Amino acid sequence: MKKKSSLLGSGARLSVLTLASRALGLVREMTKAAFLGTSPLADAFGIAFMIPNLFRRLFAENSISVAFIPAFKGYLEDIEKQPGQEAAQTDAAQFVNSIFTVVSFFTALVAVCGILAAPLIVPFFYDTAKTGALAETVFLTRLMFPYLFVISIAAFFQGILNGLKIFAPSGFTPVLFNLIVIGATYILSPHTQNPARAMAFGVLLGGVIQAAFQLPFVLKNGWKPRPTGLGKAFSHAGVRKVLARIGPTIIGMAAYQLNDVVSTALAGKAGSGIVSSLQYSLRLQELILGVFAVSIGTVILPDLSGMVKNKQWEAFNHMLATAIQIIALITIPVTFFSLVTGENIIILIYKNRNFTDESVALTLRVFLYHISGLFFIAVNRIIAPAFYAQGDTKSPTLAGITGFVFNIILACLLVGPMAGSGIALALSIASAVNTLVLFLFLGKTRTVKVVSVIKPTLWYVLKITGISLAAGAVLYAAKPYLLAPFSGLSRIVSQGLFLLLGTMLFAGIGVSLLAVVKDRYILGGIHRVTSGK
Repeated sequence: MKKKSSLLGSGARLSVLTLASRALGLVREMTKAAFLGTSPLADAFGIAFMIPNLFRRLFAENSISVAFIPAFKGYLEDIEKQPGQEAAQTDAAQFVNSIFTVVSFFTALVAVCGILAAPLIVPFFYDTAKTGALAETVFLTRLMFPYLFVISIAAFFQGILNGLKIFAPSGFTPVLFNLIVIGATYILSPHTQNPARAMAFGVLLGGVIQAAFQLPFVLKNGWKPRPTGLGKAFSHAGVRKVLARIGPTIIGMAAYQLNDVVSTALAGKAGSGIVSSLQYSLRLQELILGVFAVSIGTVILPDLSGMVKNKQWEAFNHMLATAIQIIALITIPVTFFSLVTGENIIILIYKNRNFTDESVALTLRVFLYHISGLFFIAVNRIIAPAFYAQGDTKSPTLAGITGFVFNIILACLLVGPMAGSGIALALSIASAVNTLVLFLFLGKTRTVKVVSVIKPTLWYVLKITGISLAAGAVLYAAKPYLLAPFSGLSRIVSQGLFLLLGTMLFAGIGVSLLAVVKDRYILGGIHRVTSGK
C-alpha cells in the first residue's frame, strides 16, 4: 500500500510539471500555426526539426535513460551497502565520467555528420522539391542539428538525477525549453529572414538551457561529471554493459521512431495539409502521454531496478500491475471524452488566422484515429521499463520492430483510401500489436508472473471502458444543449465554456460510477481528502 501511495504521489508531482511542459508545448504548436500556418515553410520547419529530433529520441530520451539508470542504480546500491568505502564511490564516479565522455563523443559526431549530410538527408524524408522549400529545409536542419548534442547532455544529467530519485529539475526543463522557443519566435521573427528560422534558433537555445539548468542540481548532490580519455571510457566495465544494452534499444526505438519518418513521407505525397494535420493531432496526443505515461514510467524505473537487484519479484509484479491500472484509469476516459469533443478541442486550440474550417476538419479526421490508440501507446511506455529494469533490451526491441512492420504495412495500405486518417489508424493498430507482443514476452520471463499482472489489469480495463462508454454516451446526448447557450460568442469563450461544462459532466458521471463499484484508487483519493491527508 505504501508503494502504491508513493507511486501515485511521485507520479502526481512529476505530472504537474509535465502538464505545464505539455501545455506550453501545445502553445508552441499554436505559435507555429499562427506564424507559419500550413504553408510550405511550416512543412520545412516540421521536417527540419523532425530529423535531429529523431536522433534525440534515440540517444537522449530512450537509449541513455533506459540503459544508464539501471546501471547507475546498481552503483548506488553498492555505495549504500558499503558506507564510507571510497572504492565503491570512486568506481561510481569513474563510471559517470566514462558515460559522460561516450555520450558527448557520439552525439557530437552524429551532429557534425548530420550538418554535413543535410542536403542528402532532407530529400529522403520529404519531397520538399514540390514546395520549393528544399534549400530552406536544409538550412533549418543544419541549424538545429547541434540541438542533439546539448539535449543528450541534458538527458545524461536527467539520468543521474532520476537515479537519485530527484525528478523535479528534469521535469521543469521542458517548461523552460517551450518558453524559450515561444519567446524566440515572437522576439526574433522581425529580425530573421522568416519566422521558421526564429523558431529554430529558439530550439537550439532551449536545448542549451535544459542542460545548464540541471547541472547545478547534479553538482549539489555530489556528482561532478568530467570528460576522460576515450580509451579509458570505452574500457570501463560499466560502460560496456550500458553499450550492450543501448545497441538493441537503439534498434528497437529506431523502428518505433521510423514510424514517424515513414508516415511523414507518405503524408507528404497524400495531399496538401496532411503532414501538418498529423503533427497538430499528435501534439494533442502527446500532451496526454507526456503528462501521465512518461511520468509514471520515469518514476517506476528506479524502483523496478532496485526490486530486481534485491529479487523482490512480488513487489515488482504488484508495482507493474498498479502502474498499468493507473494508466487505464486515466487514458481510457480521456479517449472517450476526446472522441465526443475532439472537434471542439481542435477549434479551441488551433482555429485562428490561417487555421481554417477546412484545417479543423482535416485535423479532426486524423485525431479521432490517433486518440483511439492512446491507451496502448501509454501502456507500452509502462511495460518497457519492466524489461529495462531486468537488463533485457532485446524483448522491447523485437516488440518495437514488430509494431513498426505492422504500422508501415497498414499505413501503405490505408493511406490511399483514407489519406491521413489511414496513417493515424495504422499507428493505433500497430501500438496495440506492440502491447500484445510485450505481454507475450513478459510471460516468457521466469521472474514476472504475467498472469498476476494481466488478469486483474484486463478486468480493470474492461470496467473502466464500460464506465467511460456510459459517461461518453451521456455527454454525446447532452452536447447540443451544452453548446446552444454559447452560440454567437467568441471561439475561446464558446468552446472553452462548453469543454469546461462537458468535462464536469463527464468526470462527475465517471467518478460517481467508480465510487459505486468501489474503485480502490478513487476511494483511496476520497479517503485522503476527507481525512485531510
